[in-house]
Amino acid sequence: MKYYLVAGEASGDLHGANLMKALKAEDGNTVFRYFGGDKMQAEGGELVKHYAEMAFMGFTEVVLNLRTIFKNMKACKQDVLNWKPDVLILIDFPGFNLKIAEFAKANGIKVCYYISPKVWAWNQKRVLKIKKVVDHMFCILPFEVDFYHEWGMKVDYVGNPLLDEIAQFNPDPDFRTNTNLGNQKIIALLPGSRKQEIERLLPVMLSLTDLYPDYTFAIAAAPTFSESYYHQFTGAKKVHLLFNNTYNLLNVADAAIVASGTATLETALFKVPQVVVYKGGTISIAIARMLVKIKFISLVNLIVNKKIVTELIQEDCNPDRLNLELQMILEGEGRTKMLNNYDELSGLMGKPGASAKTAHLISGYLKS
Repeated sequence: MKYYLVAGEASGDLHGANLMKALKAEDGNTVFRYFGGDKMQAEGGELVKHYAEMAFMGFTEVVLNLRTIFKNMKACKQDVLNWKPDVLILIDFPGFNLKIAEFAKANGIKVCYYISPKVWAWNQKRVLKIKKVVDHMFCILPFEVDFYHEWGMKVDYVGNPLLDEIAQFNPDPDFRTNTNLGNQKIIALLPGSRKQEIERLLPVMLSLTDLYPDYTFAIAAAPTFSESYYHQFTGAKKVHLLFNNTYNLLNVADAAIVASGTATLETALFKVPQVVVYKGGTISIAIARMLVKIKFISLVNLIVNKKIVTELIQEDCNPDRLNLELQMILEGEGRTKMLNNYDELSGLMGKPGASAKTAHLISGYLKS
């Protein structure tokens, strides 16, 4: 079978790679072509465009980069049409992927969508479009099944692919030694993988380093940026910069400050107490506050449907407030409560197997 996958962010690259691995196990005659990243490329096939050229954060940034976005979209449509895959598999990234889905459907190409767009957060009527242009939707969050059912759409719940990735993780026993982290307790900084969020969040995170001399600070750096890029923020501060080692870092971290996104869920599954942070452009956040219909921004809180981790959004994301919240999870009752709530989250998440289940369902749908 010929599989064309489209992932536009680091998390999509991760889940796309695991799905590709599962598809190879399910179908011994796989051929892949994709928009994605390094992890997908490691699974074989042909990388058409790297997600680093595609990910823009917030309403304002999208508007400012519309020319690039439309150029990428046009290139993707033409490439899909020329290659004629047996199935197009779209991974999250809805602003881009729903347009690709519409084009593919109009040209007789089967469309599977892995990791639902967050239509439950805003503009819920997009479900009506999804029903028209997507043949099969595979959801990874438990509450999404009921949401789609309310709109008269049947979807497959496959569990969460992060559980697959974490289950495959083998900790490096010499990680501290190899990275010169020493024996102090560690505060992990996860500022995200996109330029806009790193530049807005990392300076706030780094403002705390001098306040905690008994802790070691370490940044989970995005592989799409260089050391020199991060050094413009770290300067002379004593902070470690670690590339391609996020899980090893979380495995030894005592606490974390995390950009809102998939990393908040990963951090929770590693049982690391965290503070979630988010900063958008002034116009972007104003629009979001008018449109978004959810109580929380972190996946951790959304899945359990209550506040487990503190979310510092926009003006609340400042050094004083961040310091206060970090203190509350380093020791004492706040830390204990968060760790206990993580157990409830793990129970709702279930067990690994999302990638294999999705691959099996896709294979079955194609054969039928």
